[in-house]
Amino acid sequence: MKIIIKTLIPLLVLSFSNVVVQAGDWINMFDGKTLKGWKVNTENPKTFSVVDGAIKVFGPRTHMFYGEDGNAKFKDFEFECEVKTAKGANAGIFFHTSYQANGWPQVGYEAQVNATHGDWRKTASVYSFKDVKKAPHRDDEWFTYNIKVKGKKVTITINGKVANEYTEPDDHKDKTKRLGEGTIAIQGHDPKSLIYFRKLRIRKLD
Repeated sequence: MKIIIKTLIPLLVLSFSNVVVQAGDWINMFDGKTLKGWKVNTENPKTFSVVDGAIKVFGPRTHMFYGEDGNAKFKDFEFECEVKTAKGANAGIFFHTSYQANGWPQVGYEAQVNATHGDWRKTASVYSFKDVKKAPHRDDEWFTYNIKVKGKKVTITINGKVANEYTEPDDHKDKTKRLGEGTIAIQGHDPKSLIYFRKLRIRKLD
């Protein structure tokens, strides 16, 4: 038994520190206490904090990227978290993106988070590519947000129900906003938006 433990521990440490795991294994992306494992860009780092076991997003525009260097690599994957929006709040979950020190992420797609903000594109939108006009959740209530990417298809599920599906066309012309490979990023959209994230996890698909 001691031999098994000594063998497994180094492998687990290696896997999680480099974000390299076998397909099907869920990776917990948030320890409930710190932002360890994420890289907040340099614009307004105080926008992200940890409060009562959740990531609090409140402040000027800033983005937080998964991975020690902000550049974890996922191709086909399933991401899941719980989210709670305050009235009038806006945020986003970027995928197949890469670290940027400032500005709106230029690489990858954005899955919208917005129930009552003035932007007509609501939660579950694949922002500007396939949009949802009616939010599938309410403010001030925790809901489960699931994003699945397999090949050229993106499926967004809210509270266990499919809310949007998008298939990237073969003639997709945008050179940066496209499926490929990349990390997950959480968006701090503006100083008036208050949103919480918790129970963030991801797994690679076969």
